Amino acid sequence: MAAALANPARRLRRLLLTEEAEATLAARLPLPWRIAPERAERARFASFLPEDSVHQGAALLADPLPDMPLDRALAHAEGPVLVLDQVTDPRNVGAILRSAAAFGAAAMVLQDRHAPPETGTLARAASGALEVVPVVREVNLARALGELKRAGLWVVGLDAAAPVTLAQVAHGLDGRRVALVLGAEGEGLRRLTRETCDELARLPIAPEMESLNVSAAAAVALYELARK
Repeated sequence: MAAALANPARRLRRLLLTEEAEATLAARLPLPWRIAPERAERARFASFLPEDSVHQGAALLADPLPDMPLDRALAHAEGPVLVLDQVTDPRNVGAILRSAAAFGAAAMVLQDRHAPPETGTLARAASGALEVVPVVREVNLARALGELKRAGLWVVGLDAAAPVTLAQVAHGLDGRRVALVLGAEGEGLRRLTRETCDELARLPIAPEMESLNVSAAAAVALYELARK
């Protein structure tokens, strides 16, 4: 929430806080804020938040961030670009965003029709990264991968059956910028996505485990790229 309050691109509508939550938030982000908080008792949150929400006495109503075109997102930072192929769980997408921010990714690309909207669940899992890493939504993922290639990025798809490891691929890139493509759990990359990648790579894991959770795989892969 502190990251959203501090982000000038985020249009804020309403902020409700308990007395304790306001003190905690003010310690992280000194007043004045861009929106005046409304004091609310903790019991009131149950009237407008889902039953299983973890709110800690704070709720912010805000508009989604403005759409950002891919070319602007590429200019945002010099790090790798993450591309998610039909990863639909908002908790996974949020966790991947958090890793993207931690390892300096420039942007995250999602397919518009098969990705979760920007919700409280996604934002909580992202822990502020939604305000840091631009999210680009594309109608046609294969076309977006083509645009990344034309921009000079090497498109690498993560595939458990790939003949080479990501470390081997990264070693041969000589500093070239990477677009890392991850597929949905269980299904993996779709055929057209696989065929559009420049190269497929795997993460070496113990044979007793078939695969990693997609958010865990993203974190490991981003670390591997960062240390090169």
